[in-house]
Amino acid sequence: MSGEELALWLQELGQPRFRAGQLFGWLHKRPAERFDQMSNLPRSLTELLEEQAVLSELSIRRKLVSALDGTVKYLFALPDGELVETVVMDYRHGSSICLSTQVGCRMGCAFCASTKAGFVRNLAPSEILGQLYQAERDLGRPVGSVVLMGIGEPLDNFDNVIRFLSLLSDENGRNLSLRHVSLSTCGLVDRIRKLAELRLQLTLSVSLHAPNDAIRAQTMPVARRYGIDALLDACRDYAGDTGRRISFEYALIRGVNDSRACAEELAARLKARGGGGWCHVNLIPVNEIRETDYRRAERQRIASFQGWLGERGINATVRRTLGADISAACGQLRREEQAAQPGKYGKKEDLP
Repeated sequence: MSGEELALWLQELGQPRFRAGQLFGWLHKRPAERFDQMSNLPRSLTELLEEQAVLSELSIRRKLVSALDGTVKYLFALPDGELVETVVMDYRHGSSICLSTQVGCRMGCAFCASTKAGFVRNLAPSEILGQLYQAERDLGRPVGSVVLMGIGEPLDNFDNVIRFLSLLSDENGRNLSLRHVSLSTCGLVDRIRKLAELRLQLTLSVSLHAPNDAIRAQTMPVARRYGIDALLDACRDYAGDTGRRISFEYALIRGVNDSRACAEELAARLKARGGGGWCHVNLIPVNEIRETDYRRAERQRIASFQGWLGERGINATVRRTLGADISAACGQLRREEQAAQPGKYGKKEDLP
């Protein structure tokens, strides 16, 4: 609930409006695990809350800490027993948390472990927030930025994700500026345009992974619904509407999308929409998973691809790989749990 919704609900229970601010603080500023921990609320109210409400609780099923760089990966169990993954990464500028937005994913990207485990349901706003709050509680420190790039397609869970962002940035709660939030999508064009209408100041990261429809459709079923030109047009309009530069994610797969011709075609498509200043390309050594034969491009080829883009005026960087020794790419822990208990988790659904 928003602060106003809490106030209206408490009034229905015969409580004064000012209690809503106190309760909202206990939910988001210093998240409480139980109602009786809310020390500035009268006992009569905490007992009423116990009867009328529930605090959504995530429990840590597994926790892995990288010996290489300190990356922490959580496998969280949700209230109904389903599983999602969350990763906390440390950088020179601070720490960042990667959150899941769905239990599984139905987008079907061939190189992604999240979709291999099937799609079950959307996460509620409280369950997305719960990953952040539980991780911070376990680590004993706050994180400075949020990335919606874990299990699931955020724009496929549009309304709940927007509610999550509203709660996350509420000045009376966690108060995290959306400039410190990045939302990753595989390219749902209609939802990108809908998001642009909200004029949020988050960073939109688009999983592109190919310079044309023929190559993109080999690994991303969404490309058969939304062509790359329609996608890039929507992204260019988003950048114009919000004033925020688009980040294009490009996972380099050996022998598939890592040629000089691919780099030149990608640069030409981006520059055709107003030069290179409206976007940035984030090159990613693809995560190798057991279910596919895709292998990451060699280090020298990645550097060359970056150079080919740079020669044509497209700013590109290579993403630093973190948590390699703990399979930090989302979806792999959940997949292992499914394999250990076949039939218990997940179901396949087609692309909507």
